[in-house]
Amino acid sequence: MLFSCSLAAAAEPRILVYGDSLSAGFGIGIRQSWPALLEQRLKTSGSGFTVTNASISGETTAGGRARFAATLTQFRPAVVILALGANDGLRGLPVAAMKDNLAFMVTLAKQHGARVLLIGMHLPPNYGPKYTREFDAAFRDLAKREKVALLPFLLEPIVFDRNAYQADGLHPTAAAQPRILDHVWTALKPLIT
Repeated sequence: MLFSCSLAAAAEPRILVYGDSLSAGFGIGIRQSWPALLEQRLKTSGSGFTVTNASISGETTAGGRARFAATLTQFRPAVVILALGANDGLRGLPVAAMKDNLAFMVTLAKQHGARVLLIGMHLPPNYGPKYTREFDAAFRDLAKREKVALLPFLLEPIVFDRNAYQADGLHPTAAAQPRILDHVWTALKPLIT
């Protein structure tokens, strides 16, 4: 679901959160999601940045790639937080295709003058150690090659806390969102100061 957390003037620099259900606030109130909490933090700090959350539950990197150019043109972000790939991994899609899709989006964001924070994901070992290693490495390799900021694992601060997840065991609870935001903030802050 596409929404702007703020109705601020177009002159304010914008952060575009471009992810899947982990950023879209699946199963919780949209205002409880870490991107909405990010908007609140930015307002409190007086940074002048606004946040647009263009995350869609179930989105793959291919789906994200297909709508990315139009989203960049519409919102003209100063910073893009690219948090896609989890659904590619859960579906066992080819890592090379995921990496290519992410690379396309990183390059296009940079061409539009945006700074990029690439957020990685880790997978359970369902598809075997080779796939898991390649999946994890894709984010690191891409960030290094494209010289963009990297947060290796979105869910790192809650990964072993069962109480931080909804009944499906995949999506964080509303109570876990501030911890996720604090984690994202460490990598985002250098891009907005």
